[in-house]
Amino acid sequence: MTDPEVTILAAERDLDAHEGSGGGLANFLYPQAAARDSLSIIKWWEKRRVPYNLFVGGGGLATVGLVFLNSLLLPAGNGLTWEILYPIVGFGVMANICYTLGPMIEIIITKLWGREVRPVGPALFRMGLTFSLGLAFVAPAIFITMVTVVMTIARLFGA
Repeated sequence: MTDPEVTILAAERDLDAHEGSGGGLANFLYPQAAARDSLSIIKWWEKRRVPYNLFVGGGGLATVGLVFLNSLLLPAGNGLTWEILYPIVGFGVMANICYTLGPMIEIIITKLWGREVRPVGPALFRMGLTFSLGLAFVAPAIFITMVTVVMTIARLFGA
């Protein structure tokens, strides 16, 4: 079901109102917005939850692989232990809790302003995906860099 406002916005070449004529990644990042009722909004978001989890989980697995390699390179490194699973599971749970905020925010915006504001789902989805991938890649990279620098300095000064 196509919202008439989305069709109008797409005709005006508005990127947030993509009609689905592009390739797979374009359709994923710039999807057609949901109809403006609560059930359609929830369905729209839930349809994207599994791909979101695959992207964020893939980023997390890549980061865990890098952490593992880094742990082998450190002088006292002996690989990873099972304790690494606690923050991984916590991150996955929190990512999905935050993902659930997306449809809630979109429903609230739709209830407050109705058709006075254009659909926000696609933009919220892209921002949430970008933020989650940033957390999956950047935060551990900063931590790994800090640990490596501290370990190297400690080794240089004989501590």
